[in-house]
Amino acid sequence: MSFGTVSARMLSRSLVAAAGLSIILAAGHAAHAEPWPANTIKIIVPFGAGSGADVIARVVFNQVSEQVNQPIIITNRGGAGGTIGNNVVAQAPEDGYTALATGALAAASALYEGLPYSAGKDLVPVAVLGTQPMVLVVSPKRGFKSVSDLVAAVKAKPGEMTFASAGIGSATHLAAERFRVSAKLEATHVPFRGAAEGLTDVLAGRSDFMFAPTASALPLIQDKQLQALAVSSSRRAALMPDVPTTAEAGLAGSTYDWWAGLFMPAKTPHDIVSKMHDEIGIALKAPKVQENLGKMGVEPMPMALPQLATYFAADIDATIKLAHDAKIPIQK
Repeated sequence: MSFGTVSARMLSRSLVAAAGLSIILAAGHAAHAEPWPANTIKIIVPFGAGSGADVIARVVFNQVSEQVNQPIIITNRGGAGGTIGNNVVAQAPEDGYTALATGALAAASALYEGLPYSAGKDLVPVAVLGTQPMVLVVSPKRGFKSVSDLVAAVKAKPGEMTFASAGIGSATHLAAERFRVSAKLEATHVPFRGAAEGLTDVLAGRSDFMFAPTASALPLIQDKQLQALAVSSSRRAALMPDVPTTAEAGLAGSTYDWWAGLFMPAKTPHDIVSKMHDEIGIALKAPKVQENLGKMGVEPMPMALPQLATYFAADIDATIKLAHDAKIPIQK
């Protein structure tokens, strides 16, 4: 037997052994592979406990947890307008076990420079958790009965009248800025640490108007301590169907829809994104979820994944344009 023949046989045996080992390893990997989710899911809310996105996430994911039979932990990572928590998820492993629940991702992109992540490139939208209309309120003592009354009063005193908000970049702020820009108004922004403080300022007559979350303002409206003039959303609010939208009140381009969504790192496998999307859709149809969200004025906003991706990209662009048009200072 020649050396060449022996070498050929040895090589052949080596290849067979290697192939067998590969098959064994592949089989072992397949045997240990588990369908998602197989472990605890962590959802980061980039704001403090009790914020709109935080409360919505807790209602929805308590139900999702029951459906997938896995713990889902909500973790608050506030700071810098949500950008700290956003970045944590943008840099997280792309395995479906870390996600972001927020309603201010577009605002952060518009108002903060030098971000270590790109909302449009590093995060993928998974589902809309809900939308909450903002209601334009004034003190009844001011005598404004309609949007046109308020617009006329603000135009009569350029720069003198004020509007309150729950803080720079909040939905209450951006809804007011959209209204102000569309009506070509000059008014002064007075930011607070939350919607409750802003509403108190309007009640006291120190701020002239505010766009507030419907659930926060509704008790004061029902007690006639505040007058509701319009809602910022594209459709009327379920909690106050008799109040027109700002567009119905005659202001084209004034619509502002705030929505909270779930996001994952951009390269998360599509089957995981799709699975979570479907589970959230099921959860949002659960009677107890609908009841709890309805009490907060949160309404459904269902979208298929392709539609949501397009909507999210357009929302970022629109918010960046609004920040430019309204001359909102860039935040550091």
